[in-house]
Order: sequence, then C-alpha cells, then structure tokens
Amino acid sequence: MRRQKRKILLQMVGWFFVAVGAIGVVLPVLPTTPFLLIALWAFSQSSERFHYWLLNHRLFGPPLQAWEKYGIIPMRAKIIALSSMAASATLVISLTQTPWYGLSAMLGFMAIGAIFITTRPSAIPSEEKVG
Repeated sequence: MRRQKRKILLQMVGWFFVAVGAIGVVLPVLPTTPFLLIALWAFSQSSERFHYWLLNHRLFGPPLQAWEKYGIIPMRAKIIALSSMAASATLVISLTQTPWYGLSAMLGFMAIGAIFITTRPSAIPSEEKVG
C-alpha cells in the first residue's frame, strides 16, 4: 500500500511539473527544461509509460534526451539562466537591505549554480555527430 501511495504521489509531482514546464513554453521568464527534468525523474520512479511518453514527446523529448544522454544545457538556456541570476542579484543588492551574510550566501549559491551551468556541454560532442 505504501509503495502504491508513493507511485501516485510521484505521478502527481510529474504531472505538476509537466504543466509548469508547458507554461514555460509560452512564458519566456519561466524555464521549461528544468521542470521537465523533475517530471522525467518523477515518472522514472513511478510510471514507465509516462516516462517513455515524456522522453519521446515531439516537443519536450529532444532536450530531455540530450540531457539524459550527454548532460547538455543548450546555450540559450545557459544565457537565460545566467542573465536571470545576474538580474536577481542586482535587484536584491540594489533594492533590499539584506545583511552582508545573506548577500554572501546568495551570491555563493548563485556562483555554484553558474559554475555547474557553464561547465555542462552546450551541444552534442563532435565525435558523436560524425559517427
């Protein structure tokens, strides 16, 4: 019974993040792929059918497959993510009275995220394209 409840909860999480990701397709300020990655993970733990459907979806499938196979974050997504981080940091620093230790923590976490994003490949490795 507990296993069944977990599967249902994970499927709900998956569908919630599919919906949020789909909204991100039409709202440029909302990223799509990170939410779909969460959905893909939730479905991988709860439903082979939904996992397969999302991974092979006409619109959503290709970036998810690129992430799953190569760990790719497309350049456009990198630019949006890094720009959003910079804009957020600028607004917090300029418009709030956050203490220095709060700003330091925020900037530290943003730096970790930026390092992760920038160290992921942006395209399929060239040796894979040739073969």
